[in-house]
Amino acid sequence: MGARKLEIAPGVTITNDRCLLLKDGPTAVLGDLHLGYESALESEGMFIPRINTESVREALDRLLGEYEPRRVVLLGDIKHDFRRSSYEARDEVREIIKLVSDAVETVVIRGNHDNYLQNLLGDFGLTAVDYVDLMGWRLEHGHVDSGRRPVIIGHEHPSVRIPGELSGGMKLQCYVYARQEGVLVIPPFSPFASGSDLNQESEPILAPALAACDLSAAEIYGVSEVGLMDLGRLGDLGGLTI
Repeated sequence: MGARKLEIAPGVTITNDRCLLLKDGPTAVLGDLHLGYESALESEGMFIPRINTESVREALDRLLGEYEPRRVVLLGDIKHDFRRSSYEARDEVREIIKLVSDAVETVVIRGNHDNYLQNLLGDFGLTAVDYVDLMGWRLEHGHVDSGRRPVIIGHEHPSVRIPGELSGGMKLQCYVYARQEGVLVIPPFSPFASGSDLNQESEPILAPALAACDLSAAEIYGVSEVGLMDLGRLGDLGGLTI
């Protein structure tokens, strides 16, 4: 069985709960919640069960209880729709922001999906910022590269696909650590934001900081039902099967 959490750098621990822990605080770092995802699809005529926000709320309750952070950094793309959100989506954002800010110190990083987010944050006395620096790390969403290293980002929604000998294999959300370049990418906190496969050459890299790295040497840690999976370097995944 894989580990629930793993320290991959001094004071930096990744968890199977799709959040990263920094020793300072401690601080829980999570991003890409994409609240209001279902409402955005409904505006385009696609109707799916409204389960993303409930899943995020339950996961937040769990990590606040288990890891007892004193601070939470929301690493951007809290909301899904680029445009002004529907009433339902705004209520979903307010619900999650209230849950976190009532419990702990809350830092909100602005993502590329977070247009008009400040209109909602003002109700809680919060201001969205472009980045925060903790323990020598720059924490930013990742759609724009500040150039500071080491850096922790989201935005990419990283995943890898592992082929199967007797089946189609499986796709795993993952952490990506380009250790040499000092770039650490966390998976989306939304379980439905599967992202693109890093080991598929046809898939473009979205985050500029990650695109500038030697991805073949990047360390990959998969998030799975049995815990974190240390999958080694991305360049070596071609020979891995399940």
